[in-house]
Amino acid sequence: MNAEWNFDNSYARLPDRFFSKLSPTPVQSPELVILNRTLAESLGLNAEALASDESIAVFAGNRIPEGAEPLAQAYAGHQFGHFTMLGDGRAILLGEQMAPKGERFDIQLKGAGRTPYSRGGDGRAALGPMLREYIISEAMHALGIPTTRSLAVVTTGEVIYRETELPGAILTRVASSHLRVGTFQYAANWGTVEELRTLADYALERHFSGFEEAQNRYLFFLQEVIRRQAELIAKWQLVGFVHGVMNTDNMTISGETIDYGPCAFMDTYNLATVFSSIDRQGRYAYGNQPYIGGWNLTRLAESLLPLLHDDEEQAIELAQEALSEFPNLYQQHWLRGMRAKLGMYTEEEQDIALITDLLNIMQTHEADYTNTFRALTLDRLETMPLSCVKEFREWHERWQARLQKQPQSTDEVHELMRNSNPAIIPRNHRVEEALEAAVERGDYSVMERLLQALSNPYAYSPEQNEYAEPPAPSDRPYRTFCGT
Repeated sequence: MNAEWNFDNSYARLPDRFFSKLSPTPVQSPELVILNRTLAESLGLNAEALASDESIAVFAGNRIPEGAEPLAQAYAGHQFGHFTMLGDGRAILLGEQMAPKGERFDIQLKGAGRTPYSRGGDGRAALGPMLREYIISEAMHALGIPTTRSLAVVTTGEVIYRETELPGAILTRVASSHLRVGTFQYAANWGTVEELRTLADYALERHFSGFEEAQNRYLFFLQEVIRRQAELIAKWQLVGFVHGVMNTDNMTISGETIDYGPCAFMDTYNLATVFSSIDRQGRYAYGNQPYIGGWNLTRLAESLLPLLHDDEEQAIELAQEALSEFPNLYQQHWLRGMRAKLGMYTEEEQDIALITDLLNIMQTHEADYTNTFRALTLDRLETMPLSCVKEFREWHERWQARLQKQPQSTDEVHELMRNSNPAIIPRNHRVEEALEAAVERGDYSVMERLLQALSNPYAYSPEQNEYAEPPAPSDRPYRTFCGT
């Protein structure tokens, strides 16, 4: 059977500075452990053929499919505020699959071996982190949040060494592109102005329609990236997602979430929530994500200055004006989303105070973020620990009075809330349970059941109830590690 790969390689037609052509490093005995059939079909691929030995060899990097031109991308980035040269240290871009509707999607093998950008690493990945990215990225997609996605995970039959011996694996990642803020930082620092211009023109052609009519196409580009990132980060905040490592190389130009390393979803609402074991100062804490988004976009703007205007002062002025819109855009998206979570169709001046008061009560009383909105959606106050709190009861009366000011019926309010508040998220203890079963016992059924429950997080089905339960109390805070 033919897998129906339909590759183009537009990135490979950029100047050589932006990549190194090389093939993945073959592995010993690959085995397919999970295949995203729904995603495969949307890409125009034959899902049955993708389960064949021939396709498994593609996912493992042992075989290059017809039309692919494998390469590793070069980029730079600010990592925890420190600028450095980076690049795909263990990822190989096979090429771009042209989907049936004409869309273009990167097909990348993550964990496919060493590259010129590996910086001493082994270029490999462990099974647990690859399955973790699969789970979280697919959950994000189901939540309606722009994201890279996961097509398949194969084990390699090899052992890799971290703190302990771990089974090796390769993830096949699908993305609108892997262009990053760090790609432009790299071009600005090590390339020529013409190479920077070529990269920006490529990004415009690939991701942004309407630039032909813009008076200043590079200002238009900056404004569009700002707009997309404002909306993306607002969506993260609305579901309690903590990215964990918002370095500039982990911010895409397309506006997709990328690089699921030390990420996790917040249980107890707290602006200071940090999961990453290396983020000891809380730079990338939940409450800081909007500010870091603006900081990263400022680094993009700095890289684009030579394109914005020939006069540096005027270029800086244009960049500052564009960047000044980010907080307003973010606030608009966040406020619109919070109103929807609380069933508000109309806008009232006191809405911000009402929303802020609820969040403050939740933080003071360590309420579960997702389940608080879930209980409000289902109108089941008796299930909420907050129902015994005087401030919350007073808040609830204010909220009900606010809802009475709008013409929508109670049913319409509940429908809006159900569509805006997920019944479940990929809770950390459930994700770890699935990973332990898969890695330690070779049992993938726990992960498959979790993925099924997460595939429609707004269903509010009885089957989802067990996945809505928060973790048992623990003296040890949940920690994640940069393993992906």
